[in-house]
Amino acid sequence: MTKFAFIIHPLALDDFTRKYSWAQKLPEQLMKKFTKVLPAFKAAHITGIKSVLGKEIEGYFIACPLTSQQMMTLPVRKVIKKIIKAGKKAEELGAQVVGLGAFTSVVGDKGISVADGLKVPVTTGNSYTVATAVEGTKLAVKKMDYKLEEEVFTVVGATGSIGRAVSLIIAKEVKTLQLVARDQQKLRELVEEIAAINPGLAISTSTDLKDIIKRSRIIISASSAVNALIDPDHLLPGTIVCDVARPRDVAVKIGQQRDDVLVIEGGIVEVPGSVNFNLDFGYPPGTSYACMAETMMLALENRFEDYSLGSEIELDKVEETIQFAQKHGFKLAGLRSFERALSDHEIEQIKERARENFLASC
Repeated sequence: MTKFAFIIHPLALDDFTRKYSWAQKLPEQLMKKFTKVLPAFKAAHITGIKSVLGKEIEGYFIACPLTSQQMMTLPVRKVIKKIIKAGKKAEELGAQVVGLGAFTSVVGDKGISVADGLKVPVTTGNSYTVATAVEGTKLAVKKMDYKLEEEVFTVVGATGSIGRAVSLIIAKEVKTLQLVARDQQKLRELVEEIAAINPGLAISTSTDLKDIIKRSRIIISASSAVNALIDPDHLLPGTIVCDVARPRDVAVKIGQQRDDVLVIEGGIVEVPGSVNFNLDFGYPPGTSYACMAETMMLALENRFEDYSLGSEIELDKVEETIQFAQKHGFKLAGLRSFERALSDHEIEQIKERARENFLASC
């Protein structure tokens, strides 16, 4: 049977202590030292994935025990070496393709050095993540009764691999686009690239999130920040935010304080078959992140080649993953917000509260 592996890591120390109760007794500083030296290990065996065409595959979650903070602050070479060791663990288990999860796909050159250090092909899963983020946002726009071409569309983390691809795709469908990123030079280069596709598009850029985000009601956020970027006072009533980032770009307190905005999780899909992940990563049975699903689809396709690597995602690959999904039975898992499904009734309530709060502010 074809096998794949997906490398995961704890987003924070809390993730590690939730899985291993004995770790709760250790002081935080000792835990940080422990995760630095702990070797990669098999976290779970994944079974039950079955394409609608009948092919079955199995896989493994391989844990690379560094937190998001450690991955972004430790020397890059050291972090990549640890990710490669996790990949070699996958090779030992017979994986024929390896996916990189969360910050393992961001560190350094976004998977290229990891792929160079392994015998099996590697993907970040970013192509299908882009596809599902755009699809989910469009669905939310429809349910909120907005017209995409009439709205100001904002991409946060626009110069990253996911943000850039989202920007290039959505630029063909909107009239006004705002791009937010930390590097002004990269923003200028992206504007030039987009202008070549849609010369009539109105584009504005900023390195200041607060300065630009209040002008928009549709946002896709895909930064590589360790901490949340978007707070409750940043958003207009009725704003749609598709949060693709892990860790989240949207502060959890938005779900508690802003009942007039629609925050959806980007890249959550239903997996065909009776999948058992044997690991609780916060989503209902049978669903996964799109980056995981891309790894599965490559295994189902016997496409044992490097895919979705580097800072620039090929738009042809985004389209190809959509075709893979349709072929094998992967599909968007509806609209979800803060790890729970959203009903049409709840969205109607958000719309009503947004109208009331907008009128009250006039």
